[in-house]
Amino acid sequence: MNNTPDQNKQPEGLSKLAQKIDDVTQLLRTQRDLLRQRGMSLPSGSLDNLRTLKSQVDNLSRTMVDNLVELRSLRALADTSALINSSLSTDDVLNQVMDTVIALTRAERGYIALRSKHTGELEFRTARGMDQAQLDNSQGLIVSKTIVRDVAEKGEAILTDNAAADQRYNSSQSIAGYNLRSIVAVPLKVRDEVIGVAYCDNRFMPGVFREQEMDVLKAFADQAAVAIENAQLFEASRIRLAEVTDIRDRMRNLFSSIANGVITVDHDNQVLIVNAAMRSILGLADDDVAENRPLDDLLPMLPEHFTENLQLAHSQGQQSRIELTVELPGAGTRYWTVALSPLRDADSANAGVTIVVSDLTEQKRLASQLAEVKLFLPSALFDHFRDASSIDMRPQEREITCMFADVRGFTTFSEELEPEDLMQAINKYLSLASDAIGLFEGITDKYLGDAVTGMWNTQFNPQEDHVVRAVSAALQLRLDLIAQHEVMPENERLYYGIGLHVGPAVIGNVGSPDRKELAALGEAYDISKYLQEQAAEGEIIISQAVYDEISDVFECEPTDNIPRPKPGYEDVVMYRVIKRKKGTGSLFMDDELRDLLGDIS
Repeated sequence: MNNTPDQNKQPEGLSKLAQKIDDVTQLLRTQRDLLRQRGMSLPSGSLDNLRTLKSQVDNLSRTMVDNLVELRSLRALADTSALINSSLSTDDVLNQVMDTVIALTRAERGYIALRSKHTGELEFRTARGMDQAQLDNSQGLIVSKTIVRDVAEKGEAILTDNAAADQRYNSSQSIAGYNLRSIVAVPLKVRDEVIGVAYCDNRFMPGVFREQEMDVLKAFADQAAVAIENAQLFEASRIRLAEVTDIRDRMRNLFSSIANGVITVDHDNQVLIVNAAMRSILGLADDDVAENRPLDDLLPMLPEHFTENLQLAHSQGQQSRIELTVELPGAGTRYWTVALSPLRDADSANAGVTIVVSDLTEQKRLASQLAEVKLFLPSALFDHFRDASSIDMRPQEREITCMFADVRGFTTFSEELEPEDLMQAINKYLSLASDAIGLFEGITDKYLGDAVTGMWNTQFNPQEDHVVRAVSAALQLRLDLIAQHEVMPENERLYYGIGLHVGPAVIGNVGSPDRKELAALGEAYDISKYLQEQAAEGEIIISQAVYDEISDVFECEPTDNIPRPKPGYEDVVMYRVIKRKKGTGSLFMDDELRDLLGDIS
């Protein structure tokens, strides 16, 4: 664009002086004619002196105008330089630089290209008076990329007031094809490295740009390049900081989500991170400060061999896993497995240690509890347990079904055998009883010489159909005994007398810490023993309470009254179990039990 009238206007004082000189010159010319008519003349050289003075005033005015323009440019340069150096956004800085370049050169249009840090090629970043399509489309190429490449390669500014006539560039397709006139391009340099180019042109008027504008533009470009570089470095640092922060947050979230306790310490054993699980293990409240403390303050109770392994992790990068027994205030004895892993930085230098704590206290307690339960349960039933925490080992009163089975005639039988043979014989009978009880998921309570007791619906084997299961086990024992007799000598064939009752009993373990037994105290145990005493060889005697539960499943008959009942058991009503009824069971048992009962006739 052309210079504005304000930019070409003379200073007011010089303008008035020039006007007075013109007025005096005109007056002298008028007086010169009058004097000639009277035969006189003006002093020699008067008009020439005025003309010389007028020329000097005009020259002084132009110089002052140029100085004022340059002063305005320098002031604008200073103001804009401060502005662009105050911004930390690359795009903001580029836009401010572009606006300043256009203002300083009074160009029609322009653009800035920056060198890519990845490819090294110049890339369009911002423009005025043109768009990206004009820069990318070779058919619409109306800027001189030849000049831009020269500036970038040589690192020197280029000014041409008529590019079409400039021998350096009149062969360029963009200049010749589109009659580009005035062009100025300056490098953006930081420490003698060209990071980009600022380009301006005018397609229509020659001589728009002068050396004066180029000098100012070069000075500005040096400051602008530093501002652009600073903005790029700041953005790169901000991106890197965001990445590091994201990684840190991810690590914190990862540590927080880990079920095990995690502590990280630096090379001086100062705590860096404590995850939520570790805070829970240590009983720390949310507002308790755990980070930025010495590890010894956080874990003062750890034994010496932990400290030794921690030092090896620091000094030798040695990983280790150790078992610790610690005493935590308010939590008592805890059992930990601790894994120590060294942390290394990018140069493989010691950056600290990660301490992973697995609190096995609860697992040990449950394992001990399961081991205790295993003493009472048959292996088949014990294998069904998956969570020992659901088992209540404390004594409790429950309604259970108890079976008491005793081998009839064993005392007389034992007198005829050697001890070794006697032990083998009794074990055969006891095994039959245990197998029958276990088949229907009962607990073999204890062996009392030649007698066996079994229980259903304890806290270890809760069952809704426990009465049906107990009677089914008794029938199974009788059938198994008959089958065993077929392969035994006749003189070794013995029979069980069996009694069953359902009622309350207190179930718990009794004994010493080294040897425990499950015991049932109460009505269920006592009455079942009494009923067993009334049973003849091969009989299964049940109480009224059992009969009421199973009469739809099993065929039973009342027994004769006992002539002299045991004191305290006068009101006990007894029934004899005959067999299972055909087609029964669907309303009283699950499919598994029904299949088992299918084998009992």
